[in-house]
Amino acid sequence: MKRRRKSLISLPLSLVNVSRFLAELKRRHVYRAAVAYIVASWALAQGIAQVLPVFDIPNSVIRWVIIALMIGFPAAILLSWLYEITPEGIVREEDVDPETRKPRVGFGIS
Repeated sequence: MKRRRKSLISLPLSLVNVSRFLAELKRRHVYRAAVAYIVASWALAQGIAQVLPVFDIPNSVIRWVIIALMIGFPAAILLSWLYEITPEGIVREEDVDPETRKPRVGFGIS
C-alpha cells in the first residue's frame, strides 16, 4: 500500500500569502486606521452617553449612533486600503510612487 504524500507546497504558499497580505495591510496603514477609528468611536460613544441624557434624549439615539459607528467601520477600513494621505493631499494608493513614499509620522503608531 502506497502512502499518500501531503503537498508540501500548498501549506507554505498559503502562509506566504497570508504574511504578504498582512505586510500589505501594514504598508497601507490599515492597522493605524482601524485603531484610530476604534479609539475615536469609543470616545464619541462615551461622550454621547454622558451628554445626551442631560438633554432628555432617549437611549435609543445612543444605540443608533453606536450602530452607525459599527456600520462605518468596514467603510473606513476600505477607504484606508484604497487611499493614502500624502503631502499633496489624498490620492489613490496605486498613484503613489513606492520609491518616493515617505513613512507617516504621528502619535507613535506605526
